[in-house]
Amino acid sequence: MIKVLLNNHEVKNDVFELIRVFFPGEEIILLENVDKLSKDGLSIISSLENLNGKLYSNTEVYRDNNLISQYQEDIDLIKIYRDSIEKDIRIGIKKSLFNALKEVTDREIPWGILTGIRPVKIVHELLSKGIGDKEIIRVLTEEYKLYDSKAKLILDIGKRQIGHIYPLNKHRFSLYISIPFCPTRCLYCSFPTLPLGRFKNYIEEYVSKLIYEIKSIKKLTEGMEINTVYIGGGTPTAIPPKELEKIIQEVYNSFGEKNIKEFTVEAGRPDTITEEYLRVLNKNKINRISINPQTMNNNTLKLIGRQHSAEDIIKTYNLAKEIGFPIINMDLIVGLPSEGVIEIQKTLGEIKKLDPENLTVHTLSIKRGSKFINTLEEYDLESQDTIGNMLEETITYSKEMGLIPYYLYRQKQILGNFENIGYAKPNMECIYNIAIMEEKETIIGAGMGAVSKVFFPEENRLERVPNFRDIKEYIERIEEQIKNKEKVVKDLLLS
Repeated sequence: MIKVLLNNHEVKNDVFELIRVFFPGEEIILLENVDKLSKDGLSIISSLENLNGKLYSNTEVYRDNNLISQYQEDIDLIKIYRDSIEKDIRIGIKKSLFNALKEVTDREIPWGILTGIRPVKIVHELLSKGIGDKEIIRVLTEEYKLYDSKAKLILDIGKRQIGHIYPLNKHRFSLYISIPFCPTRCLYCSFPTLPLGRFKNYIEEYVSKLIYEIKSIKKLTEGMEINTVYIGGGTPTAIPPKELEKIIQEVYNSFGEKNIKEFTVEAGRPDTITEEYLRVLNKNKINRISINPQTMNNNTLKLIGRQHSAEDIIKTYNLAKEIGFPIINMDLIVGLPSEGVIEIQKTLGEIKKLDPENLTVHTLSIKRGSKFINTLEEYDLESQDTIGNMLEETITYSKEMGLIPYYLYRQKQILGNFENIGYAKPNMECIYNIAIMEEKETIIGAGMGAVSKVFFPEENRLERVPNFRDIKEYIERIEEQIKNKEKVVKDLLLS
């Protein structure tokens, strides 16, 4: 247990998240006064102090009531180009805490004080203010405490994304369509998915309501232009091909096939992808699909609840290429149970032979709502150092395959405080992935659990409009969900 006392500031969430980076899995409790500091174990005091009219952040770390580390940060010296003393204070508090905990633990923290999930947004903000590359690297490494390699990575990604994001346009939007059904629920999954065994009878009614919602989105986006469409899940190919075809046809009827720059279907698991399905998708002009192995090791596939083999993945991929899909993405997960460097090398070696246009590398995230979190002690998970070595392998193989990083995000419960990276061959980036990650474009969500994110460029803010995460509520209260979206989109168009 780690006890924390905050003096003269309320930067609680940031402080707690940063402590978790250094002490994953430890219980952290907030104290009301210094009298309750522990006489044994670890205690942290994080303070904001005004000394002779100047602001300083100060962190003291105690073990068994003995001071073992102390760091102070001069708020006036922080230069992050945010034009906000509150943001400077937040950075100062995190920097003094980071330095103190680094001294205590000697842990390697490549992402420095950053605990948010979208670090590339910092780069976009600095680029938009005309800040040069050298100064951006300084801000990232000195103020945010990133490793030089991470700073250069997100700067490169941010610059690569510019052509897909700017100029900002409040009339541009992308459409996300949720198909929440899955053959089975994977061990690590925390999404509101519906196993076919229990929910198969809902498919036709769900598709009917979804098509109705898509038609309604067409009406509420009059005067806007569609950019991309992404059908995700769940596993979209878990429903019959004729049902998914109805959805695709409605998208074309509502928005026009020629107006859609990119149309992705997350085909997902090879055990749901038949030749018939691939031909239906190809016939309907889907120009990007995702075939997601997660690993090419059969023992791991069985362990995580997949009902297919590595051989099935290879067969499905080759069939998709033969049929003629121009861009195929493959997902893999680093840090799955019982996997280390040898296993990731095997997976990457097989993927290299297939040579996909896109590769998305996820680091395992242990989330609430997954089966995994309740049975964590049963599995053999690798150390932070090994996860780091595994990720280095993905970087090496990606370069050998001619793949370049084009988007990046992080997650709160990610192993080793690492990251997820999307790679693509030149000029084959997924536009939708950039839009959803950098939050510079409106995303309208349709279907159970889908979240619309309406972007107001002039205010640089997003307004979230979630659909219901329960299938019965989604079906029965469809009008309410449409009206919720309509109100926010109307506010955008009037702004």
